[in-house]
Amino acid sequence: MKKQLAKSEQPARLQIIACGALARELLVLIDQLPDGAVVLTCLPASWHNHPEKIVPGVKRKIAAARRAGMDIAVAYGDCGTGGALDHLLEAENIPRIAGPHCYEMFLGKPEFDAEMETALGTFFLTDYMVRHFERIVMKGMGLRQHPQLRDMYFAHYTRVLYIAQTESESLQEKARQAAIELGLDYEYRYTGYGDFNGFLHKLA
Repeated sequence: MKKQLAKSEQPARLQIIACGALARELLVLIDQLPDGAVVLTCLPASWHNHPEKIVPGVKRKIAAARRAGMDIAVAYGDCGTGGALDHLLEAENIPRIAGPHCYEMFLGKPEFDAEMETALGTFFLTDYMVRHFERIVMKGMGLRQHPQLRDMYFAHYTRVLYIAQTESESLQEKARQAAIELGLDYEYRYTGYGDFNGFLHKLA
């Protein structure tokens, strides 16, 4: 996915390579920057289930951006790459937003650590995950076909914590229903865009 330059004929100087699960939020933030300053390109959000694809995919995006003479930054967590993504980015001298995953990036490290201290058995939802809960969790984890798996997968969880990027009442209701489906307590935190805002403004 790429943000089209509507008002400026000048080519963007910075490309953000990101997880597709963050596309909606990053585009909102990019729209707040000087027009045409940043272009966004995303890899499939489904690659969370295939982390072996992430580093080769990011490497291809880096090569394409370098051919276009662009600066590059990455909005990704480790996402199951076992440190391989950071190894690539360190070798390429490319910055990445700090944090192991988007839950910490949205909450900020101090608040994330505090939440984990409060309830280690926390299943996090973001706006993206709430929108696609049926596909990602209920069908993706086989819970629709095999409901008995719920108690196996979520035996050590105690709550759903919805960390929201928008104050959408409809998404809040969907998140409550998701918690009911999983048999877990429900809690809500509005985070906005968390560390992503500062990350993008610092680069742009």
